[in-house]
Amino acid sequence: MREETKTILFAAVVCVACSLLLSGTAAALKSRQDANAAFDVRRNIVKAFGQDISTATPASIAKIFKEHISEEKTPDGLPVYVWRDGGKAVSYAFPISGKGLWSTIYGYVAIGSDLQTVVGISFYKQGETPGLGAEVEKPWFQNQFKGKKLYAPDGSPLPFTVVKGKADRLPPDQRKCAVDGISGATLTGNGVQAFIRRDIEKYASYFKSLRGN
Repeated sequence: MREETKTILFAAVVCVACSLLLSGTAAALKSRQDANAAFDVRRNIVKAFGQDISTATPASIAKIFKEHISEEKTPDGLPVYVWRDGGKAVSYAFPISGKGLWSTIYGYVAIGSDLQTVVGISFYKQGETPGLGAEVEKPWFQNQFKGKKLYAPDGSPLPFTVVKGKADRLPPDQRKCAVDGISGATLTGNGVQAFIRRDIEKYASYFKSLRGN
């Protein structure tokens, strides 16, 4: 066999071996990435229910789901997560998402057994500007949603507002469904406001049915 042929064959074997190795590595990494993404979703559902996830592990989140959370579907096929204590439904979480300034923002929001009041919210996936729109992921922004109203007593969606400035400057009847905006990130706030209003409208008929309306 000529020396040139040996060199070509050797190079071909090396290329095939490297391709197989890279393909196997990519497959293994994808499996791990998918598992991490699923864990991130589940832990943020738990966070939306007002639970501390600072030390959460896959095992602890799985335990919470097993003991408290069930994934169900509305009559329209929309996903809803129900938190139960002793078999009794005490809060409901559902996904929210929409366009910010630069990216799609993903999250979950949960309301209590009164089917009106926010018990927690989690924005966990976004690509907004660090220090500005990316503040949607910070505790100071998310914590102020707790206790706010998404629905009126009759089940009608309220005009939830992300205020440009401070929500406490609004009249009391508007303040109950408003949060402070993010300084320098008005367009991100407008996006959050828009998709919260849109998504709570989607779930309004479901929560009305739970009220017996």
